[in-house]
Amino acid sequence: MNSVYGYLSGGLAISGATAFAFGNTPALAQAVWGSPLKWAVIFAPLALIFFMSFRIQKMSLPAAQFTYWAFTALMGVSLSAVFIRYANDPMAIVQAFLITSVAFMSLSLYGYTTKKSLSGWGSFLFMGLIGLILASVVNMFLGSSALAFGISVIGVLVFAGLTAYDTQRIKEEYLHFATAGAEGAAWLAKGAVMGALGLFLNFVNMFQMILSLIGGDE
Repeated sequence: MNSVYGYLSGGLAISGATAFAFGNTPALAQAVWGSPLKWAVIFAPLALIFFMSFRIQKMSLPAAQFTYWAFTALMGVSLSAVFIRYANDPMAIVQAFLITSVAFMSLSLYGYTTKKSLSGWGSFLFMGLIGLILASVVNMFLGSSALAFGISVIGVLVFAGLTAYDTQRIKEEYLHFATAGAEGAAWLAKGAVMGALGLFLNFVNMFQMILSLIGGDE
């Protein structure tokens, strides 16, 4: 768990610094968002998620670590759009980050310490996540502010639940593989990277949902 939170903290720091740099440097922002490169920035992180998910068992630990750090950097470039959008209201970003941090730490602590099994949340949260994706795609064409508000509210709840659920799942994986000898130890090292990836996605998505509720339409 120390490794998971270490990777998570490092990934958030890299993403935050990259997002700030690209979002507040007009030349960099123009190079990315004013050219076809923006499509690579948008879809490359998703491609890396799928790549890691399907290849993690065959990847070496250094390769898994490199891919994770590359992913967080690319996510930072993608998140630079947040700094551009809220250039006139930077306090909204600060407030959203602080709220997300407190909520995330509380939910992760709950998932780690509770004796109640959260395994039953899995299918429900997955269905909620699929619903969010479909609703977001639909709203790209409708442009409904009411639907966008609903997506943000439900999104916060879904990713809050996933934070607690994923934390407990990571803890249980550790307890399982910690007694599996050398093979288990090898998996735990890469499992920490994958665990951090899942929690990273929960944090970033919760942050964006909270920001949309706080900042409104800019």
